[in-house]
Amino acid sequence: MDPIEIAAQLSKAVHELTFAPPVTHVYNPLAYAWDAHRAYLERYGRGPREILLLGMNPGPFGMAQTGVPFGDVRIVRDWLHIACPVCKPEREHPKRPILGFDCPRSEVSGSRLWGWARARYETPDRFFARFFVHNYCPLCFMEAGGKNLTPDKLPPDERAPLFACCDRALQQLVACLRPRHVIGVGAFAEQRLRAALPDFPGHIGRIPHPSPASPAANRDWAAAAEAAFTEQAIGL
Repeated sequence: MDPIEIAAQLSKAVHELTFAPPVTHVYNPLAYAWDAHRAYLERYGRGPREILLLGMNPGPFGMAQTGVPFGDVRIVRDWLHIACPVCKPEREHPKRPILGFDCPRSEVSGSRLWGWARARYETPDRFFARFFVHNYCPLCFMEAGGKNLTPDKLPPDERAPLFACCDRALQQLVACLRPRHVIGVGAFAEQRLRAALPDFPGHIGRIPHPSPASPAANRDWAAAAEAAFTEQAIGL
C-alpha cells in the first residue's frame, strides 16, 4: 500500500465518525483538498525515508487551507510548488472559511517548520531525500465560536475510534516509508507514535512544536529544533 492509498482509506474511515458538542464543525482536507494533498504525496511521499516528522492535526490556516501538513499557503505554493484548486468542506464555519491558496493568513507553525527546512536544505528535493512530514490526525475540529479544538481534548468515547483509524494509517505509512527515526513535532505526536508503534525497531523522539502558543517556540524555534535533533544524535 502506498501513501496515496493510505490517505484515501484514512479519509474514508474518519468521514464515518461523529463528534458531539463542543465540536460543531469538522474539516477533512483529505476530502475537499484532496487534489493538493495527493500532489504532495505524489511529489514528495515516494520511497523510503530516514526521518518521519509527525504533527498533530491540521491548523485552520495551514493544512485546512492547502491540504499539506503544516501547509502555510506561501511556502506550499512558492517552495513546494503545489497550488491546486481546493473545494469547500461539507459544513463551513462562517468564521473559518476555506479559501484555499487564496487564504491571506499565514500559518505560523507551518512558516516556522517549512521555513527551517528551506533555510537548511534550500530545495524541497534535498529536504525530502531524508525527511517526510505527516499529520497524525487529518481532521480539524472547531467549536461554535470558531475556536480550534485539538484531538487530545476530545472525550474518550470520541478519541478512541478516531485514534484507532489514525494509528492504523500511521502504522501503514511507517511500513511503507521504513524510517529509522520517527519524530513527534510536540508531545502529543510523540505520545501517539509510542502508542501506535510499540515494536518500532528504530528511534522514537520529539522536537518542540513551532506553535506561537509556546513561549519557547517564539524565542527561536529553529534553534530549539536543531538542538533537539542533536540531542537525539540525528545529524542534519
